Amino acid sequence: MIASTSRGLFCDAGNFYIDPWEPVERALVTHAHGDHARAGSASYLCAAPGGTVLRRRIPDAAVQTLPYGEAITIGDARVSFHPAGHILGSAQIRVEHRGEVWVVSGDYKRVPDPTCDPFEPVRCHTFITEATFALPIYTWDPTGAIVDEIVTWWQANREEERPSVLFCYALGKAQRILAELRGGSDGPIHLHGAMSALTEAYRESGIAMAPAERITEGIRGKALARSLVLAPLSARGTPWMKRLPNASVAFASGLMRVRGVRRQRAFDRGFVLSDHADWPALLATVAETGASRVLVTHGWSEALARFLAEEHALETGTIRTAFEGETGELTEAEAAPPPGDVESKQ
Repeated sequence: MIASTSRGLFCDAGNFYIDPWEPVERALVTHAHGDHARAGSASYLCAAPGGTVLRRRIPDAAVQTLPYGEAITIGDARVSFHPAGHILGSAQIRVEHRGEVWVVSGDYKRVPDPTCDPFEPVRCHTFITEATFALPIYTWDPTGAIVDEIVTWWQANREEERPSVLFCYALGKAQRILAELRGGSDGPIHLHGAMSALTEAYRESGIAMAPAERITEGIRGKALARSLVLAPLSARGTPWMKRLPNASVAFASGLMRVRGVRRQRAFDRGFVLSDHADWPALLATVAETGASRVLVTHGWSEALARFLAEEHALETGTIRTAFEGETGELTEAEAAPPPGDVESKQ
């Protein structure tokens, strides 16, 4: 019912694409990250909570929205969006045609996140799942413990008058950190300009977050000496960093579960905080869907497909995409060193 094409996933019954990476006539998008929502399509349909962010990311787009759980007919297909728990407005897309149900997960996570609706399992015959962290070495600690680690690191740097630069993804991760710090931070927070508009879109959508000021040209040096500064990884090594002398640098990502990644990239600290499902959550989600066929994409797809086929006797396959999610920040070799190099849990 949903086929992999050179433009992305295509549903012939509804004549639409899901998360296409090339311009198409009608795009249904799971969420607003750039590897799922590309500019240039004639029309877009997304879950209602994600409309503001999608319009901010693609200003000229013709965007329609649909409330979670509400079904509409497109061509000969029945379509609905269901919470994925990844970022604000992220959705699984359920497609039904002649009694057969497929679900495209998009990116998802199963841990609570104050910035988005929690994941809801959707029963289906075929489940297309992401596999960004589909290796047994990837398991997540409670979010509260990680946030406490971030605050402790920040406090130690403040005492030394050092800026704390926390690299994280500009859409989703930065806002989640700000929401987790709401009411629990006692120092200034600043944002790289790339995060400012997206953070404002979250606030416009009613998401409560800690106050944060955008860094402008006049804000530098001592003005940032006690600040927590959120910035995209792409800012590292650029002239922008010169306004933050003697900064302590850290990275918040599921990739920080592997010690070698932090060493190779010379981060002072690594915080294991991901917006994707870990290995146990991926397996639990597949079981909860009741799907007899599981197609795997984005990340360690072959590993997950092989495990599900061999250990759970499911029909499986893999789908190649033009993007590979969070692992795209690092090489494959960096993202999956031997299991013995896994960061110990506290």
